Amino acid sequence: MIRKQNNAGTDVPIILFDGVCNLCESTVHFVIRRDRKKQFRFASLQSEAAQEFLSSKQYAFDDLSSVLLIIDNKLFRKSRAALQIVRRLDGAWPILYYLLFWIPKFIADPVYDFVGNRRYKWFGKKSECWVPDDELRQRFIDEQLFL
Repeated sequence: MIRKQNNAGTDVPIILFDGVCNLCESTVHFVIRRDRKKQFRFASLQSEAAQEFLSSKQYAFDDLSSVLLIIDNKLFRKSRAALQIVRRLDGAWPILYYLLFWIPKFIADPVYDFVGNRRYKWFGKKSECWVPDDELRQRFIDEQLFL
């Protein structure tokens, strides 16, 4: 079970992302720049910590094709994860949540999959996972165990 705590003692949102995907890395940077409260934590899907969590939940893992968001030990994926992420960003970004949450998952997820299935072709892929600099490292939990 993932139980990372913030200063208020409540669970913090954890984003699991494809660590070799250029689009995914850019998205993580996008979130970091718009998360002034530093509420989000991150782990690559390739990390042992993420794999341990996913196997403990018996999650049917679909070859790194989806961003995953864990909030209060609930797992959101694909379009629902993206919506929950923008909902928690600073500035006007939460407006996107309220404009798009009404789109049914059976419509939104295929659009997400269309981009996700082409992300390496369109945006490229690294040979190994991105490693955050020292300033950002505290927000990443790849090397820590999920408790």
